[in-house]
Amino acid sequence: MVKRATGTRSGKQDEADVRFRMRDGLGIAGGVAFLGAVLAVILLVFGLSKSLARETLPQLADYLPGGSWVAGGALGALTVVGAVGVRGSASLSAPGHATRFGRAWRHARTAICWAAAFCPFLYLLSGLPSRNCRSAGCAYVPGTGTAFLAYALTAGAAGWCLYRWTRGRAEERAAQARERARRLRKEGKGKSRAVRRR
Repeated sequence: MVKRATGTRSGKQDEADVRFRMRDGLGIAGGVAFLGAVLAVILLVFGLSKSLARETLPQLADYLPGGSWVAGGALGALTVVGAVGVRGSASLSAPGHATRFGRAWRHARTAICWAAAFCPFLYLLSGLPSRNCRSAGCAYVPGTGTAFLAYALTAGAAGWCLYRWTRGRAEERAAQARERARRLRKEGKGKSRAVRRR
């Protein structure tokens, strides 16, 4: 009787182990397939975006009045605006009672700000020649170097001015807070002296 019960238990345990192993195997296979699909989509998106950028970058430079200089400056300003949006969305604390739509909109707004901060750089980077390039599909797009220089100058200057402005505001707020604390300490000392005299 004891041997039969032990054999039944070990058989059930073996079946459970086989089921868990099958689930683990299917889970690993599904995870690998998902990662492969994500990698394929990323490579496809990057390839399409690079070819699209290489085709539209000369047209953008020809369309704008200042050519590559204005295009690079506009993309640099867009990067600064995106960085400000990322910083603003990170500093805002999300309320705990926010609805699903509110949370989804906040995540979408953050993703848009990140895209505005990084996509102009990648857009200009696609116009540069690739390493060991021997075909016309990866050759240098005329005007990309000038646009990159204008992009770096605009993003650097605007970012530095914005940094100085925000730092000045923070220092002004800190000075106001110190002055307020000093006044409160003086008022507290005066009140304590008046109480002691009474």
